[in-house]
Amino acid sequence: MKRVSFAEFGGPEVLHLTEAEEPHAGPGQIRIAVRAAGVNPVDWRIREGQFRRTDQRDQSRQARQTHPSDLPSGTGQDAAGLVDEIGPGVTTVEVGDRVFGRGSSTYAEFAVLSAWAPMPENLTFEEAAGYPSVVETALRIIRQSGVQPGQNLLVSGASGGVGSAALQIARDRGITAIGTAGAANQDYLRSLGALATTYGEGWVERVRRLGHVDAALDLAGSGVIPDLVELTGDPQKVISIADLTAPEHGVRFSGVTGNVPQALAETADLIARGRLHIPVEKTYQLTEAAAAQADSQAGHTRGRRVIVI
Repeated sequence: MKRVSFAEFGGPEVLHLTEAEEPHAGPGQIRIAVRAAGVNPVDWRIREGQFRRTDQRDQSRQARQTHPSDLPSGTGQDAAGLVDEIGPGVTTVEVGDRVFGRGSSTYAEFAVLSAWAPMPENLTFEEAAGYPSVVETALRIIRQSGVQPGQNLLVSGASGGVGSAALQIARDRGITAIGTAGAANQDYLRSLGALATTYGEGWVERVRRLGHVDAALDLAGSGVIPDLVELTGDPQKVISIADLTAPEHGVRFSGVTGNVPQALAETADLIARGRLHIPVEKTYQLTEAAAAQADSQAGHTRGRRVIVI
């Protein structure tokens, strides 16, 4: 089968489309014929070797242990496709079922998933592949932030996949979301129910004019953590998924995946109720995996990027 992999850490150029042996489903797993794979920032962070560095503090070290990278390695964690092999102990699916979920080496023609859920009927494979990691992450960090209904949540770097999910989940829970993004994405943030403002010079005061900040999420890793601590008044009310130096500011770095099956079930429920929609900004072929990760790393994404197999 064809699989995108890398044999050394580095930039997008280390990714290559190779021939590989087909994986097989172990106990509690399924294998799918992949139709689409989600592109996430963690994919290029693993490719760069960020989670193997030894000069970070305990919380980011915990993230490194969650993302081992023995070489050569495949890449990708999210996928949607058709079940074609069922591992021992799995009784919830049948061969041919349409599922979306999380596994490993998903930029490939076949991939093994360790967590999955039936695809909502109204989703394409391309759309479904963009949900698993971003919604699990959004649900996890909103919970970790401690923000409650009736309070205000600041989402820094809000136009990407996790931000798009966080804004809509906040709205569904009665939390007022304040989102920061580039000028071109202001109307997009408002369409997701957020109060919107741009980043850049003077952004802290612009946020203050929109309301008190009870908790904050750093999704872009753009050096704003000290400002987020200032806005919330407490580093314990700030969560980062993008800045490995967060613990130096007393801020929690959240890099350890939570309950993925539960998150997938909640994702399907939100979609079914019309409370969650994350657009696919751009699709790529397997041969364009390097470009997909380079675009993801450049940021300024509106919604999701997906590789179509």
